[in-house]
Parts: sequence; C-alpha cells; structure tokens
Amino acid sequence: VQLQASGGGLVQAGGSLRLSCAASGRTFSRYRMGWFRQAPGKEREFVAAISWGNGYTYYANSVKGRFTCSRDNAKNTVYLQMNSLKPEDAAVYYCAAGGAASVTLVRGYDYWGQGTLVTVSS
Repeated sequence: VQLQASGGGLVQAGGSLRLSCAASGRTFSRYRMGWFRQAPGKEREFVAAISWGNGYTYYANSVKGRFTCSRDNAKNTVYLQMNSLKPEDAAVYYCAAGGAASVTLVRGYDYWGQGTLVTVSS
C-alpha cells in the first residue's frame, strides 16, 4: 500500500482544514487507517484512526470533539476533518495503514505516507 497525504496548510486558530490520504493498492479496505502527527522536537503521536470493517473511529483525547476521521473505500481515501484548530495542533500529519492491534501506537502500522504540514497561527 502506498499512501499520499495532502490538504495541509496555514490556518488561523479556530479555523478548519481537511486532510486527505489517497491509497494505492487493491487491499486498502482491509487495513485500519490512522493519522499521526509530529511537531518539531516531539515524538510522533496518535491523532485518530478508523477501522476497515465497521468504520469504528478512535481519537486522541486532545482532538476528540474537534476532529473527525472518515474513509471512502470506493475511492481508497481516508479523511481527517479538523475543526477549531489550535496552535498546539500544528505539526506534520501522517497517514498510515496497518492491521495490528495497537491502534494508537506507531508500531501498529505498516505503511506510512510522506506527511503534510499543518500550521496554525494564533
């Protein structure tokens, strides 16, 4: 599976962005898809994930209620709608695909996109 993330950019605090992650490969629908982010000097952290079967979603506490993860298996694309953005949301956002049980851990994912930069001005 190859992943291509897009949609990042500069937004004011309180604004919104929608990230997209396009996947290649016929088995896209078999993977759980996740979003992680990494700010300068910090470790990569879990943001959200969506299961391949029933579309169950998982969110980090820091984004719950503000971010929404969705997927379109027909388009091989997963989305991250980010609302009410805060300066602390600024980071490079990565999409990932995996099948391991560790939903919120980097090791739970086998494939990674190149990342898209989100900048939030205060």
